[in-house]
Amino acid sequence: MRIFLDANILFSAAKSDGAVRRLLTLLIDAGHECWVNSYVLEEARRNLVIKIPENLSALDALLSQLHLADIYSPLTVPKAALKLPEKDRPVLAAAIHLYCDVLVTGDRTHFGYLYGKTIDGVKICSPRLLAETLFPV
Repeated sequence: MRIFLDANILFSAAKSDGAVRRLLTLLIDAGHECWVNSYVLEEARRNLVIKIPENLSALDALLSQLHLADIYSPLTVPKAALKLPEKDRPVLAAAIHLYCDVLVTGDRTHFGYLYGKTIDGVKICSPRLLAETLFPV
């Protein structure tokens, strides 16, 4: 499965050895392709520099296990996603453009209304929803 990671997922995984980092490890170990692009990477890196610069090395270590695409410029998104703020549209557009099956984001404020829905072949998931879907207990 191809999974696009939002910036907040990268930030959370770099911030601590918590649930999000463990989820990414499970995904990678299970053979899923985890994708990011320069847009989400720059946002995650910018936030780490501001909040916890000592964790930049954790982000770099994580990146060595991810697929990186150079998609940066905003691409169009389907009408169903037009309620997203301008800054979030490129995230969904990149996931669509990269033919990802899932976009995982912890941004409940902006993406919450799309959780569990599929837009142009991309299912929008919170980390918890993705974990429960792929790794049921």
